[in-house]
Amino acid sequence: MTAGAARDHRGVDRGTAPRHDRAHDSAPGLAPDEQARAHDQGEDDEDFDVPWPRGISRQAAMRISDVLRALGQEFPSVSHSKLRFLEEQGLIDPVRTPSGYRQYSQADVERLRFVLTEQRDSYMPLKVIKERLAAMDSDPDSAEHPAPRLAGTGTPARRRWTAAAVADAAGVTEELVESLAQSGLLPSTGGTYGQSAVEIARMVGALAEFGIEPRHLRSFRTAADRQVALVDQVVAPLRSQQASAARGRAASMAGDMGELFTRLHAAWVRQGIEDLG
Repeated sequence: MTAGAARDHRGVDRGTAPRHDRAHDSAPGLAPDEQARAHDQGEDDEDFDVPWPRGISRQAAMRISDVLRALGQEFPSVSHSKLRFLEEQGLIDPVRTPSGYRQYSQADVERLRFVLTEQRDSYMPLKVIKERLAAMDSDPDSAEHPAPRLAGTGTPARRRWTAAAVADAAGVTEELVESLAQSGLLPSTGGTYGQSAVEIARMVGALAEFGIEPRHLRSFRTAADRQVALVDQVVAPLRSQQASAARGRAASMAGDMGELFTRLHAAWVRQGIEDLG
């Protein structure tokens, strides 16, 4: 390593220009391998300002294919272009080898998992996710932050569900699940269902307690399909481009618009309920 070269908290040579947002100059008296071990152990002394998540390896040794494999079961739609787009938006910062290849650490994967989860489960815009990550980085040890899960460990999300599995997870009857499928409210493929089926079945089950039946919800599904078609119309030009950044932007835009449509619908329903007196 050349004189004055910087080594970031993942233990990888960054070159001569130190980065002050996520990297620090080499600490005097520590050999490079000792620095890497210190960062892997999550030491938080004044020399190592380690962002969230702490206690997880920051040694960049994973290729992009390894990251996709680690996240693929939980997020089947994640792709090379999606990861590159999130990098361009400043949500992830993989290191580069001298040849220009990206390399990730397990801590990087956990940050990606957090971003993808917030997009999928909370429809949170990337701007808000970035702000939350910044807050987590400023106080990495706060008990309010989500607990990281090491890449490749834990129970991966089920990719396809049977009617019985959906019913069990949602706390409804299998007959209700099958009724939703027959009504076109719960799309299935070969008799199995996607991850969102559980949430849909759970909410329909709650509405059933008020006497709302699947047949009453068909207009809701039709309206949702029209909204999806409108989103598709907007992002189609980007998605059709060859550039990975364009396709990643299309996915992000679709998520943001989906969140706005959801909030708009909720606002209209809330206003209507208030008008009922």
